[in-house]
Formats: sequence, structure tokens, C-alpha cells
Amino acid sequence: MLNAEMLRETTAPLAGSMERCGPERAGQAWRAQCSACSMQNLCLPRGIQPGDLKLIDELVYTQRRVKRGQTLIEAGDPFRNLYGLRSGFLKSFVSAEDGREQVIGFHMAGDIVGFEGIDSDRHSRTLTALEDSEVCIVLFHNLERTAARVPALQRQFYRMMSREIVREQGLMMLLGAMSAEERMAAFLLNLSRRFAARGFSQHEFNLRMTREEIGSYLGLTLETVSRGFSRFQERGLIDIKQRRVKLLDMNLLERTAGGRKGDTAN
Repeated sequence: MLNAEMLRETTAPLAGSMERCGPERAGQAWRAQCSACSMQNLCLPRGIQPGDLKLIDELVYTQRRVKRGQTLIEAGDPFRNLYGLRSGFLKSFVSAEDGREQVIGFHMAGDIVGFEGIDSDRHSRTLTALEDSEVCIVLFHNLERTAARVPALQRQFYRMMSREIVREQGLMMLLGAMSAEERMAAFLLNLSRRFAARGFSQHEFNLRMTREEIGSYLGLTLETVSRGFSRFQERGLIDIKQRRVKLLDMNLLERTAGGRKGDTAN
């Protein structure tokens, strides 16, 4: 269990970051428990025996609300924590020298973010909320200590890190070896699979991101994304109204994606 000194040591840099960035980094905090979370089968507690769940509960020392448009992590922030997305939707991106954003990931409930900071002790990407979200903040040194006592937690942690590696590799393949229509079809199939894993409809869902953000992630222009959605609708693959999309022909969408079932995007 965290003592008061450890809590002060860990929350001080977080509070400093919020003060430096103003209200865009603000958020109400409170304590959360993994054992009571509906996302536990997708997150760190997956595969943990009931007798070890109390140890897992100690990993999350606070939970924080992040309103739409607010920043959770700023590129360059010191690495001390991982963040489990309890609800909502985030995007991660890096900024070019000319100020343009390159979106490199979309994250939904059950995902863990912040892994990339482990190597350099600094976060290399910025994460902002695409809708009102809630995150569980996990001290990394506490996670390491607990994982040494709970082998199932260590295995799940490695699985989640491996998933991040696969995602990065998939993005490289997405950008380097697929046409614009293949990229967009694979992107929609990936969202479908991820929503289904969380108990939502795999055929109909809201796009939390803008078409411009989709284009940034897929390496396409806004105009190409808009034309692609229009062509998909004309061919009967999807029905899209504003941000609400319905997948009408999954088989044809998979063939359009080159036979991929959405495993190349995350």
C-alpha cells in the first residue's frame, strides 16, 4: 500500500504539469478499484485470481476525469505512471516542427497508455481526450513490485506491451503497403473488433475522431477520407451519417481491406 510520502512524491510532478498547462490539464481525482471495474477483463486484472485482486486494487492510487479536449499526457512529461482508460476515448499524437499533428493511435476503454515513456523516462507523445473520459493512474514502480509477487499480472503486463508493439508494426504496414481504400476498410474493421470486445455492437458505432484525424492516422488527406467514405456508401459497404457509421457488408469490407480483418490498425 502507498504511504503518504510516496503519494506526495508521485502526485507532485502531476500537479506541476497541470499548473504549467493551465485548465486544459485540470481534472477531479478519486480512488478506484480494479476489482469493481467493468473493463478488468481487458486491462491489467485479466487472468488474475480472486485472491490476488486486493493486491491489484493497490496499483491504482487515483482515478481522474479528463474532459473532451483536455490533455492527459504532454510529450516531454516525466514518466512515472501508466494510465488505464476506464471509459471514454483518447488520441495520441506527436507534433511536427511546423505545428502539425501526426496521430499515431486511438485508445478506448480497457487500453493502457503511457508505455512509450518506459525507455527514456519521458513521454514522447501527447494524449488528449476525444470525449469526456476517466483514467486510472498506476504508479509504474508499484506495478513492477506487485508484478514480481503476482506472476499472472506480470504475464498480462507483457501481453499488453506486446500488443503495443504489434500495433506499431501494424501501423507501419498500414501506411507502407496498403492503398487508401484498404487502409480505411482495415481501420473500420479494427474499430468494429474493438467495440465488440467491449460488449458493444460490431456493426454500428460512433466515430469519436474527426475525418481529419482519421486521415492523419492513416496517412491520407481529409479529401481522400471523405471520398473514401462516400465510395463505401455508394457500394453498399457502409451507411454513414455525420459520425454514426453502420457496417452493412462485413465480408465485402474485409475483401476491400485485402483480406485483413482489422488486425493492422489500433
